[in-house]
Order: sequence, then C-alpha cells, then structure tokens
Amino acid sequence: MKRIIILTVLIASTILAIAQGSVEAKIDPIEMLIGEQAEVTLTVQAADDAKVEWPTYQPRQQLVPGVEVLNFHHPTSNTMTLTLTSFDGKLYALPPFVVKINGKEVKSADLALKVVEIEVDTTQVNKFFGPKDVQDNPFQWSDWSSPFWLSVLMLVLIALGYYLYLRLRDNKPVIAHIKIVKRLLPHQKAMKEIEQIKADKMVSSENAKEYYTKLTDTLRKYIEERYGFSAMEMTSSEIIERLTSTGDQQSLDELRQLFTTADLVKFAKYSTMINENDANLVSAIDFINQTKLENQPVEEVQKPQLSEADQRSQKERRVLKSVIWAVAVVSAALFCYVVWSVWQLIN
Repeated sequence: MKRIIILTVLIASTILAIAQGSVEAKIDPIEMLIGEQAEVTLTVQAADDAKVEWPTYQPRQQLVPGVEVLNFHHPTSNTMTLTLTSFDGKLYALPPFVVKINGKEVKSADLALKVVEIEVDTTQVNKFFGPKDVQDNPFQWSDWSSPFWLSVLMLVLIALGYYLYLRLRDNKPVIAHIKIVKRLLPHQKAMKEIEQIKADKMVSSENAKEYYTKLTDTLRKYIEERYGFSAMEMTSSEIIERLTSTGDQQSLDELRQLFTTADLVKFAKYSTMINENDANLVSAIDFINQTKLENQPVEEVQKPQLSEADQRSQKERRVLKSVIWAVAVVSAALFCYVVWSVWQLIN
C-alpha cells in the first residue's frame, strides 16, 4: 500500500511538472581560453499553448562578475542561445536562468564555466619582445591614385556644371501667360445679335434681303455652336432635317417657315410685310429660348501658342536643368567618396 502511494505521488509530481513546464540549460564548451566564446542553450519544455517569457540581456551585460553576455537570439520558438565571453581566468558558477511559463517562474539548473589563462613560459625570456613604436607607412601612389583622379573628375564636373549654369542663366525663360476670358454662351450671342437687328430697325427696312440674311446667319451660328454641326455650310432643308430628331416639332415648324421665307426673299425676290418680318423674328427668339442650354461655364482658358523658337528654347532649358542636376548629384557623390577614401588612408 505504501508503494502504491509513493508511486501515485511520483506520477502526480511528474504530470504537474509537465503541465507547469521545465527549463533545461546546456553550455558548450564548459572550458575555454581567455577571450574565447561559449554558448548557453536554454530549452523550454511546455505545452504548445503555453505563454513563454524569456529573460532579456543587454550587450556587454555581466551575467556574473567576469562573464559578459555578447548577444542572444531565439533560433526556434522553444530555445534561446546566449553567447558568453570572459577575460579573467577562473571557475565561474553561473546562476540558474529564469523563464516565465504562463506567468510562473521556472528556473534551470546551475551551470559552471571554466576560463583558462594562457600559460607563459618564463624560462624563455629572450622570446619576449617589448612594445613597438608607431611606424609611418610608406607613401604609395597606388593608394592615393584613385582619390586623386576622382578629385580631378569632380573638379571637371563642377566646372562643367558652372558653365551649363551660365548657359541656363543667359537663356531667358519663355513666359507664357494663360488668360482666362469670359465667353458668351451660344444663345447669349444670338440674342445679342437679334437685339442689334432690332436696334438697326432692320425689321421695318425696305431691304428685306439684308434683314433675312442677317437673321438666318444669326440662327445658323447659334445652331452650329449649340448642336455641333456646320450649319453655316448647309441648306435650310438640311438644317431642318438634322434638327428633326432633337427639337420640338412646333418650334421646328416655325423655324422651317422662317427659313422658307428667307430663301424666297433672297433667291426669288419675294416681298414681305412688316408683320410677317415681326412674326419671323419672334419665331427665331422662341426657337433660341426653347433650345438654349444654361448653367454652362462662362469662363474659357486661353493658352498662348508658342513659336517654334520659343518651344525649342523651353526644351533646351529643360535639358540644361536636367544635366545640371545630374552633374551636381554625381559631384556630391564623388566628393563624399573622396573624403571617405582620404580619411581611411590617413587613419
């Protein structure tokens, strides 16, 4: 019965230790010369979902007086490697490493590191030499040729960059002013011309041909700008046919009547009455009001057209600027490299 109890306690302790986790520490080598390095490997045995918190160290931190930590890293998720060194020969007892597993501190076993000093044969004194004086290195052109020629190249590039800068300064930039002008919308232009027809009293004029020519030209210009086809070069019937799919039928009938009357006046010497002229003028105004597009931009950006000489000058300035920037960057890089090379040679 006592054996069963002892066995049960051992099994429970083992299960509890596995559940809590364990830390194993190994050192290789356990004996080294002064200044050599030894590696300590920590291995954690714990459940896959366990939260492991590793100890952290600073470079040159002393693990114990005389033993320094050079670096540490984690080659795998459950191992950690520390690199140690020492410059004092003796046997060191390394303290246990503490790792937190699920918030509980788990310690490894103690380790020992033996640092051995180099034995000196004091019987052979003639083989030992005192410190040497500082010696001057002989001048070798091969060491200085590269910085020298690169310096010459840098000076040539600086001179070239200055020359190109003078060329750029003398080549005056072409200043092109962009104008923003207000423009009249198509219906505004047409109504302005109609108002001019009224002001000139062309409705009651005896020269009906001039009146209808002016009125139809105004409508043709409006239709051309409004609908985007060349109404000035089309006949009246062609204009009406193009507008059939876009306009109101009533306004098109009135427009057709206006163009028919105008063609009769201009080509058949047809005589019209004043009231007929007034009616056609009203028809033109109604057509414009029914088809006009409002809420259109009233400002227009006008970019000036540069001459070939100005365009060539702008292109030359862009090329000069690009070359000057490239020369400046290369010169700066050469300067830094030359300074660094000279610094390496004199130190």
